[in-house]
Amino acid sequence: MKLITTLTGMWLTRTVRPFTFKSEYDSVLSFEDCENLGLYVHIPFCKTICAFCPYCKEIFTQDKCDSYIDHLIKEIHMAGSQLTQKKQVTSLYFGGGTPALASNRLSEIIAAIEEHFIILEGIGVELHPENADEQTLRTLRNAGVTKICIGIQSFGKKFLSVLGRDDFDLKKMSEALKKVRFETVSMDFIFALPNQTIDDLTSDIETAFSSGANHIAIYPFIDFTFTDSAVQPMAKKEKRKLLDDITLYCQAKGYTRDSIWTFSNDINAKYSSMTRDNFLGFGCSATTLLKDQFKINTFSIEEYQKRIQENQPPTSLTLRFTQRQRMLYFLFWTAYSTKVDPERFETFFGVPLKKMYGFECWLAKKLGFMTEESGMLHMTLKGAFYYHYYESYYTLSYIDRMWGIMRKEAFPDIVKL
Repeated sequence: MKLITTLTGMWLTRTVRPFTFKSEYDSVLSFEDCENLGLYVHIPFCKTICAFCPYCKEIFTQDKCDSYIDHLIKEIHMAGSQLTQKKQVTSLYFGGGTPALASNRLSEIIAAIEEHFIILEGIGVELHPENADEQTLRTLRNAGVTKICIGIQSFGKKFLSVLGRDDFDLKKMSEALKKVRFETVSMDFIFALPNQTIDDLTSDIETAFSSGANHIAIYPFIDFTFTDSAVQPMAKKEKRKLLDDITLYCQAKGYTRDSIWTFSNDINAKYSSMTRDNFLGFGCSATTLLKDQFKINTFSIEEYQKRIQENQPPTSLTLRFTQRQRMLYFLFWTAYSTKVDPERFETFFGVPLKKMYGFECWLAKKLGFMTEESGMLHMTLKGAFYYHYYESYYTLSYIDRMWGIMRKEAFPDIVKL
């Protein structure tokens, strides 16, 4: 698999050069003219640390969280002050960690953002099931939050136990969701756990929709090398069948698929912080994607705060894209939605998709990975599985390695992927 994916990357970027991240940054970022710009804010605190979770986080204390948010607001103003006028952005998402632990201060963060940006498509926040109580939900709603995503992982006690998660009060959560309404209520699940069946997953799906969700995300379990998880990943053949069965079940029920892993019973319900042409990230470990670069903030909360105190960006590593590298990144994350719009590609890069990747599009259709309808490229079940396969390999070979390094070094000199 390593050889195939490496050769694929070289072919699509037309170079043997790796993606090279260096310890450098631009004090002024060129995002004012970016179209379809999204915003992301990272809150890295949790009450307990889940062994399977790879994200940047640490144990919550009120003092530490308050200090972090003070610095976060300053970072937002540092970036926003570069604008000559308020800029329209698609959306704002809070991730973590457990952002709801800072629910009493989210209104301050949102107010800081709204001094510089106009949010068009709403504000989303991730929650732990324990935080989905009426009081917290009302606090979020009053702050302007319109979308929430609850990290359920599984309603089955045996799978929660496998993941090291405690059981939670489903009835209490469901009652709270009836009392406090949001445009989108998404619930996250993990599939490809040991001995997990399609019946287990369809039960999770239907329980979610009957308990207040109008959107679900079912992500594959990924065994990161730097986590403490002892869960054994599922074999490729079983995983493919499970992914196909999930998709076919949701399609048969009439649910709308809006990405590889996500389905809804309401066509207007959307929750995704990833599918943006460009985005700005605030907070430790947050990433920023622009047309010419990709950057990652330091994973160290202490070093993050020191940089902000010095009025310097907390960037740890920056990748300067070649044109083909940026095109590959664009196509990879656009395909996450299960379709690719050639017109959108041409608008972004100023060159037709078929001029740059005509052969690859033809080959993908011949191999049964994609179909073309009215000029739009649509991913097939086979294509979705192989996207998942490449994405999982990319995650373990690239993100796993980079995050593993950055968890140990606040500002590494260089990382080649």
